[in-house]
Amino acid sequence: MKKLLTLHKQQFNAEKFKVEFLEDAIKFLEQLDEKTRIKIIYNITKVQRTNNNELLKKVDGEIWEFRTLFNRTHYRLFAFWDKTDKTSTLVVSTHGIIKKTGKTPLKELEKANRLRETYFKGK
Repeated sequence: MKKLLTLHKQQFNAEKFKVEFLEDAIKFLEQLDEKTRIKIIYNITKVQRTNNNELLKKVDGEIWEFRTLFNRTHYRLFAFWDKTDKTSTLVVSTHGIIKKTGKTPLKELEKANRLRETYFKGK
Protein backbone atom coordinates (compact mmCIF):
# COMPACT_ATOMS: atom_id res chain seq x y z
CA MET A 1 0.00 0.00 0.00
CA LYS A 2 2.83 2.40 0.77
CA LYS A 3 4.20 2.09 -2.79
CA LEU A 4 0.81 3.02 -4.21
CA LEU A 5 0.62 6.12 -2.04
CA THR A 6 4.11 7.15 -3.11
CA LEU A 7 3.26 6.66 -6.78
CA HIS A 8 0.03 8.63 -6.36
CA LYS A 9 1.92 11.46 -4.69
CA GLN A 10 4.49 11.54 -7.50
CA GLN A 11 1.74 11.70 -10.11
CA PHE A 12 -0.04 14.48 -8.22
CA ASN A 13 3.12 16.58 -8.06
CA ALA A 14 4.13 15.99 -11.68
CA GLU A 15 4.76 19.06 -13.79
CA LYS A 16 2.03 19.68 -16.35
CA PHE A 17 4.37 21.75 -18.52
CA LYS A 18 7.93 23.06 -18.69
CA VAL A 19 8.78 26.75 -18.54
CA GLU A 20 11.42 28.51 -20.62
CA PHE A 21 12.47 32.13 -20.15
CA LEU A 22 13.47 34.31 -23.09
CA GLU A 23 16.27 36.84 -22.62
CA ASP A 24 13.94 39.74 -21.70
CA ALA A 25 12.22 37.63 -19.02
CA ILE A 26 15.58 36.66 -17.53
CA LYS A 27 16.70 40.32 -17.47
CA PHE A 28 13.46 41.29 -15.72
CA LEU A 29 13.90 38.61 -13.06
CA GLU A 30 17.56 39.50 -12.53
CA GLN A 31 16.76 43.14 -11.80
CA LEU A 32 14.38 42.18 -8.96
CA ASP A 33 15.49 41.64 -5.39
CA GLU A 34 16.06 38.04 -4.34
CA LYS A 35 12.90 37.63 -2.21
CA THR A 36 10.67 38.87 -5.02
CA ARG A 37 12.39 36.63 -7.56
CA ILE A 38 11.98 33.61 -5.25
CA LYS A 39 8.25 34.35 -4.83
CA ILE A 40 7.72 34.62 -8.59
CA ILE A 41 9.58 31.35 -9.24
CA TYR A 42 7.63 29.70 -6.41
CA ASN A 43 4.32 30.76 -8.02
CA ILE A 44 5.42 29.49 -11.42
CA THR A 45 6.41 26.15 -9.88
CA LYS A 46 3.03 26.00 -8.14
CA VAL A 47 1.20 26.56 -11.43
CA GLN A 48 3.24 23.79 -13.07
CA ARG A 49 1.76 21.32 -10.58
CA THR A 50 -1.78 22.63 -10.04
CA ASN A 51 -4.51 24.40 -11.94
CA ASN A 52 -4.51 27.92 -10.52
CA ASN A 53 -6.33 30.48 -12.62
CA GLU A 54 -5.15 33.30 -10.38
CA LEU A 55 -1.46 32.63 -10.97
CA LEU A 56 -1.60 31.87 -14.72
CA LYS A 57 -4.25 33.70 -16.67
CA LYS A 58 -5.01 34.29 -20.34
CA VAL A 59 -4.88 38.02 -21.11
CA ASP A 60 -5.25 38.32 -24.88
CA GLY A 61 -5.32 35.94 -27.83
CA GLU A 62 -2.34 33.61 -27.40
CA ILE A 63 -0.77 35.62 -24.58
CA TRP A 64 -0.95 34.54 -20.95
CA GLU A 65 0.60 35.96 -17.82
CA PHE A 66 2.17 34.50 -14.71
CA ARG A 67 0.78 36.65 -11.91
CA THR A 68 2.44 37.37 -8.59
CA LEU A 69 1.36 39.75 -5.85
CA PHE A 70 4.20 40.32 -3.40
CA ASN A 71 4.58 43.15 -0.87
CA ARG A 72 1.58 44.96 -2.39
CA THR A 73 3.22 45.00 -5.84
CA HIS A 74 1.83 43.20 -8.90
CA TYR A 75 4.39 41.41 -11.05
CA ARG A 76 3.58 39.96 -14.46
CA LEU A 77 5.57 37.65 -16.69
CA PHE A 78 4.01 37.37 -20.13
CA ALA A 79 4.04 33.97 -21.78
CA PHE A 80 2.65 31.76 -24.54
CA TRP A 81 2.20 28.03 -25.06
CA ASP A 82 4.36 25.97 -27.41
CA LYS A 83 2.70 22.62 -28.08
CA THR A 84 4.67 21.77 -31.22
CA ASP A 85 6.57 18.99 -29.42
CA LYS A 86 4.09 16.15 -29.08
CA THR A 87 5.84 14.66 -26.03
CA SER A 88 5.82 17.72 -23.75
CA THR A 89 4.21 21.11 -23.43
CA LEU A 90 6.29 24.23 -23.03
CA VAL A 91 5.29 27.64 -21.73
CA VAL A 92 7.65 30.36 -22.93
CA SER A 93 7.93 33.53 -20.84
CA THR A 94 8.68 36.54 -23.01
CA HIS A 95 9.23 39.42 -20.59
CA GLY A 96 7.99 40.90 -17.34
CA ILE A 97 6.61 44.12 -15.90
CA ILE A 98 5.65 45.63 -12.60
CA LYS A 99 1.99 46.37 -13.12
CA LYS A 100 0.93 49.82 -11.99
CA THR A 101 -2.59 50.09 -13.41
CA GLY A 102 -5.64 47.84 -13.50
CA LYS A 103 -5.41 47.31 -17.24
CA THR A 104 -2.52 45.54 -18.98
CA PRO A 105 -0.68 48.06 -21.19
CA LEU A 106 -1.29 47.41 -24.89
CA LYS A 107 2.41 47.93 -25.72
CA GLU A 108 3.30 45.02 -23.41
CA LEU A 109 0.82 42.71 -25.15
CA GLU A 110 2.21 43.79 -28.52
CA LYS A 111 5.75 43.08 -27.33
CA ALA A 112 4.72 39.62 -26.11
CA ASN A 113 3.10 38.89 -29.48
CA ARG A 114 6.21 40.09 -31.37
CA LEU A 115 8.46 37.88 -29.24
CA ARG A 116 6.08 34.95 -29.78
CA GLU A 117 6.19 35.41 -33.57
CA THR A 118 10.00 35.67 -33.52
CA TYR A 119 10.22 32.52 -31.39
CA PHE A 120 8.11 30.43 -33.78
CA LYS A 121 9.89 31.79 -36.89
CA GLY A 122 13.22 30.73 -35.42
CA LYS A 123 12.02 27.25 -34.54
